[in-house]
Amino acid sequence: MEHFEYRKNKLYCEEVPVADAARRVGTPCYIYSQSAIERRFREFDTAFANVPHLVCYAVKANSNLAVLALLHRLGSGFDIVSGGELQRALRAGADPGRIVFSGVGKTRAEIDLGIRHGILQFNAESDSELDMLSGRAVALRKTVRVGLRVNPDVKAETHPYHTTGMRDHKFGVPLEKAVAVFRKAKRLPGLEVIGVGFHIGSQITRLDPFAEALERIGRLVHELRLSGIVIRHLDLGGGLGIAYKDETPPEPRDYARAMIRAAAGLDCRLLLEPGRAIVGNAGILVARVLRTKHSGGKRFIVVDAAMNDLIRPSLYGAYHHIRPETATRRRKWMVDVVGPVCETGDFLARDRRLPVMKADDLLAIMSAGAYGFVQSSNYNSRLRIPEVMVKGSRFKVIRRRERFEDIVRQESCTPL
Repeated sequence: MEHFEYRKNKLYCEEVPVADAARRVGTPCYIYSQSAIERRFREFDTAFANVPHLVCYAVKANSNLAVLALLHRLGSGFDIVSGGELQRALRAGADPGRIVFSGVGKTRAEIDLGIRHGILQFNAESDSELDMLSGRAVALRKTVRVGLRVNPDVKAETHPYHTTGMRDHKFGVPLEKAVAVFRKAKRLPGLEVIGVGFHIGSQITRLDPFAEALERIGRLVHELRLSGIVIRHLDLGGGLGIAYKDETPPEPRDYARAMIRAAAGLDCRLLLEPGRAIVGNAGILVARVLRTKHSGGKRFIVVDAAMNDLIRPSLYGAYHHIRPETATRRRKWMVDVVGPVCETGDFLARDRRLPVMKADDLLAIMSAGAYGFVQSSNYNSRLRIPEVMVKGSRFKVIRRRERFEDIVRQESCTPL
């Protein structure tokens, strides 16, 4: 996380002291480095520069409008999985012709929204979805561009909740049935079949699973062409991992080299959908120490951030480095870092060696730019927290802290 470093023992995001931003907006809060996002996007885009391609940022990783507007300004397309994400991308200025709509459970209303806006492509995940796409295309008197997500039955070595490319997962069409489903799609009115894609999972730190999946899909592309079905778009999905702890994931240039080599001779425009790999290490969660506690032979640091702010440690057992905002030579304790939510599962770290902390000290939970705020909630009627963007020596609140009125606005105090 090169845009987060200590200077004179104080943690900085670019040229801004983390403590200054936290003082301005309060804690807990998310802080993002704009330069880190820009650099990472350009690494992907440049890595594929020698082949026809489109980087479609996966909106689900971090959907803040300022993040989306920044990526649009850099030339990104977008990969979306809901009507809400489509509306976010459009609100941020996205060109509908650079939006790919993925997801296994698109509703009729979401499909109509995508059709009316003329998005680049729907990635269909079943033959029944093709029937709905065709029906809506005919009803709206439109021609809809369609790709088919194919499940290559490749195991990604990642958390079980993150793997999506095996035959027993809910995603995509089984590889052995793909040709028949493509032939059906070609016969359906209102559809223009232009693409095939796969997505085998997330937080993948080796290239072998990607290459194996693409080799299988490449054979399918050749078989389809023999059947008279010409594929123009090859969607590589996303899933490239980042360093949370001691992982050494491939760099975008290595990923691109492997994918371009495996796609050689297919004569397709490559669509790629990085999300976490662009924003994950561009963000931190800043928390304030409320108190420390020693109980049952364990030491706890109780902070004002909780599982409703960052659920990854509780949900996935995910590891995030934790840094004190002030570098210190204090002796270290073995501690659990926990939040105020009334759950034993409310923790940000367990059995972690951290310096002795005291009330009002600040901690930075690192690598929190992806699947942080987007998975947050109002559990325990806690207010969702602000997001801050830093560029050089300036910073801006890109989402204010919620007020109590915000979270009860849709409710009624009148029972039957």
